Amino acid sequence: MSAKIQLIPAQNIDAQLWDQCVHQNHAPIYLQYSYLNTMSLNWIGLVLGNYAGIMPICYKQKWGIRYSYTPAFIQQLGWVGEKIDFKILESTIYEFVRYGDVMLNHENDFKLQNITSKTNLIIHLNQSYDNISSYYSNDLIQNLKKASKENLKYLSSNEITQAIHLYKKLYSNRLSKTTQIDYDNFLNLCLHLNENGNCFVRKVVNTENELLSIALLLKDDCRIYNIANATTDLGRKTAANHFLIDQILKEFSTTDLIFDFEGSDLPGVKSFYENFAPIHQPYYHWHFNKLWFLPNRN
Repeated sequence: MSAKIQLIPAQNIDAQLWDQCVHQNHAPIYLQYSYLNTMSLNWIGLVLGNYAGIMPICYKQKWGIRYSYTPAFIQQLGWVGEKIDFKILESTIYEFVRYGDVMLNHENDFKLQNITSKTNLIIHLNQSYDNISSYYSNDLIQNLKKASKENLKYLSSNEITQAIHLYKKLYSNRLSKTTQIDYDNFLNLCLHLNENGNCFVRKVVNTENELLSIALLLKDDCRIYNIANATTDLGRKTAANHFLIDQILKEFSTTDLIFDFEGSDLPGVKSFYENFAPIHQPYYHWHFNKLWFLPNRN
């Protein structure tokens, strides 16, 4: 590798070339320039040559020391593009930040210390719905039969604010690090993506038009992301979320897209998603500590 890796502040990055690298390598939506710029307070780009490879480092500062972190509503980042010796990449990262956590993407199976595999589940949609549903678990099939007796309605919607509000209301206890600013930024991002059809909502209501389950979905050229999925108490009693995910898979079957469940390592959520017979496609949590005055250096 003759090209050098540069450290470029976000405001000096060529957004068009950055996104071109993201798209050409079918990288996750979170790596898009506008996504990073909206959700990360501060970030810097590692850029190989003329954007042949890229990697964002999102960071904060405490006591004057920079540390890397993963912003809200971002599952995985990591290196994208031309293959590289990770030792070179690692040394470049340490020039800028010497402590923190990075969520590496599913292509970054680097052999590192302090790396943990994280669960992500996907279904390839380039097949018929009949084929997709033929792999459903017995538990899911029984819940779909239950839902069919409830006269549920599956609806398209652009009620992005409603979806985020319910998600926050129901799950804020497990998202304690997600601030109101994060939610506001995410709403702005979703409204922007919605302008190009890359953010939309699917929901399930009953005969009284009560909201039972809702999914805020993001889309790029390769995937549909189940970024924020929420179900009410009444929805759980009527298997509304089973019905919702099933109908999403049905709607987008026979397309060249992947349905990305967005996790999860939460046991209940993971077991629910596994009912749909997805493929496991892990990503990786890398923790590093090169600060001499902190214990557990690596």
